[in-house]
Amino acid sequence: MRRIALASGLILALGLSACAGAGSPSTPQTTAPTTSGTTTSGATAAETPTGTPGETTPTPGPTASGDPQRHASGAFATREAATLKDPWAMEFVPGTDQLLITQKSGELLLRDQRSGETITVSGTPEVVDAGQGGFGDVVVAPSFEQDQTIYLSWAERGDGGNTGAVIGRAKLVTDGSTASLDGLTVIWRQDPKVSGNGHFAHRIAFSPDGQHMFVTSGDRQKMTPAQDLNSGLGKVLRLNPDGTPAEGNPFADRGGVSAQIWSYGHRNPLGIAFDADGNLWSSEMGPQGGDEINLILEGKNYGWPNASNGSHYGGGEIPDHAPGDGFEAPKVWWNSSISPSSLMIYSGDVFPQWQGDAFVGALSGQALLRVGLNGTDATKGDEWDMGQRIRDVAQAPDGTIWLIEDGSNGRLLQIVPA
Repeated sequence: MRRIALASGLILALGLSACAGAGSPSTPQTTAPTTSGTTTSGATAAETPTGTPGETTPTPGPTASGDPQRHASGAFATREAATLKDPWAMEFVPGTDQLLITQKSGELLLRDQRSGETITVSGTPEVVDAGQGGFGDVVVAPSFEQDQTIYLSWAERGDGGNTGAVIGRAKLVTDGSTASLDGLTVIWRQDPKVSGNGHFAHRIAFSPDGQHMFVTSGDRQKMTPAQDLNSGLGKVLRLNPDGTPAEGNPFADRGGVSAQIWSYGHRNPLGIAFDADGNLWSSEMGPQGGDEINLILEGKNYGWPNASNGSHYGGGEIPDHAPGDGFEAPKVWWNSSISPSSLMIYSGDVFPQWQGDAFVGALSGQALLRVGLNGTDATKGDEWDMGQRIRDVAQAPDGTIWLIEDGSNGRLLQIVPA
């Protein structure tokens, strides 16, 4: 438990805002959040802003319209490319100038980044668009350039009105001005389905060798299943590309859903990505405070709900992460809540000073954050006030950074050198 020195009523309001970060848009904040953080050693991670890109930084192509607007920090400029309705995730299509975008209500868009033309992809699934549920992630398969396979996640309804996340894969077929999904098949279902419409997580990342698919499965706001190895909730899962449990998972001998589990004790991990060294990182929403960046390791227990650097909504205490408690502590954490929505690890040349760093979109924090990665350590870097809730962050093939804002008029933004 990390308490914030505010009146209890304001604490509750901030906590509820953080939880709303993963769901429907809330009233934007007008001030940047107060932040604090630790590495696993417990030391405070200092803010370490970087300067503006050097003069030798290459200029990106004309992929967004209008003149770039210099950010107040001077670190970069932004170009507005489009306005979208409740966008959730985006993925650049290899070997093309196209961008795939999911919208929470169930649409999959294909945008031509040169012309700006956007078409709606047909053949998408029926989704449960309620609370934090809806259309979720979109990721191209490692084999995309050979077979045009893409992976999608969404929320579906089951027996008795219960809901759960699913992952499906299909072939993306494009033909001039049309696009469709061919052979969409569900390959994984969150187990069990439960009541409510929160904490689905359902982010997807493939291992660098393309052999395994890692999936984040949120605790569905039920908390205790995160510690139950017979439940698929509150876990990071390691699967084969066809959705079956991967061989060699740490709890495979237990059978059932346990055979899928790679790590456990998670709350709502909404970002997952591999770095250049093959380390797997995740961004995770805490309760009232205690948002995290975690290094995901085989078989480890990340503590939720028995340990957190945040508090329950309303101020209920949760033991802090502490050495020797048996839980894997976060590498970086935040109080107040920033509501991390996404995670990208930068590898481009446009911003060479940020190569290898993680970028996190913040919903209630209305910010883009940089986290410095050094092997298996992490420290806080810049926190840029964006004035809007940031839903996803991605790196384009040309090395520029793209953001989508949350909400019914969420902008698609390109970040370029200032």
